[in-house]
Amino acid sequence: MSFRTQPTAQVDETATIGDGSTVWDLAQVREDARLGSGCIVGRGAYVGPGVRIGDNVKLQNYALVYEPAVLGDGVFVGPAAVLTNDYSPRSVDPQGRLKRGGDWEAVAVVVAEGASLGARSVCVAPVRVGRWALVAAGAVVTRDVPDFALVAGVPARRIGWVGRAGVRLVEREGESGGWECPQTGARYDEKDGELVERADS
Repeated sequence: MSFRTQPTAQVDETATIGDGSTVWDLAQVREDARLGSGCIVGRGAYVGPGVRIGDNVKLQNYALVYEPAVLGDGVFVGPAAVLTNDYSPRSVDPQGRLKRGGDWEAVAVVVAEGASLGARSVCVAPVRVGRWALVAAGAVVTRDVPDFALVAGVPARRIGWVGRAGVRLVEREGESGGWECPQTGARYDEKDGELVERADS
């Protein structure tokens, strides 16, 4: 496979990097991690053991993706964003002994196709960020995010909807539950707290 790795990056020999991907300076890709084609792993970013990453994913500088995270195609992870893996973190066990890898069970953050995590956002596992959702910069995600949702705050709450272009949707006048992207014209329907794309848009 043809991919580019900077000299100061660390890519474990058991990791799989897809065609056309780039791993920049001081980034680390751990054992058995799998990255698809066309990915960018920014300076100082971290990809944990066994993490699964789809095609055309961007991990910006110093993003931290801990195992066993799963990122779908086209996901964006902003600078210094963190995907955690331990809901009750401790350095030591109740007896004061240093915890090792086998002393706890890692839980995953799953980020679905096309979703974006803003700079310095944190996803507290276990949690799923839905398709084409947008997590605002600095938000702390503690519960699942619906497809196309725009969430912000600590803890993150839905403040609107976004389309595939990442632009905040506007309500269609006189059409209850109808939304439209002001950039692309794509239309969406909201029902029971979920948003779906119209087949004819």
